[in-house]
Amino acid sequence: MGANLDLVRATYEGSSEENGQALMAALAPDASWTEAAGFPYAGTYVGPDAIIKGVFQRLATEWDGYAAKVHTFMEDGDRVAAFGEYQGTYVATGKSMRASFAHLYEVKDGKIVRMTQFVDSAMVQAAMA
Repeated sequence: MGANLDLVRATYEGSSEENGQALMAALAPDASWTEAAGFPYAGTYVGPDAIIKGVFQRLATEWDGYAAKVHTFMEDGDRVAAFGEYQGTYVATGKSMRASFAHLYEVKDGKIVRMTQFVDSAMVQAAMA
């Protein structure tokens, strides 16, 4: 197992607070974070503050029990892929969802410089409707 995989894995396997702290420490100052089209927070966010505000603060306030559980990690040089399942209940509707996802990370000099999300957004949209 490589250092890049360890860096990414540390952003998933602790408590929400621990994962958030690990993510902030792992992100490059100009990290690019792309949420998939069709996902409620679709778009590209640049820099840790934009990523936290545009994605993670919204997940924390708009969903109950939101979690990203990874079942498989893969590493290929400076790229790390995480495959898993989101779960949570959308506060506004009270509907729960489970949706498969893949996250593709690019790591440079020990920092995450890019993340691209792939997700079954239909399951997420159904919980929000």
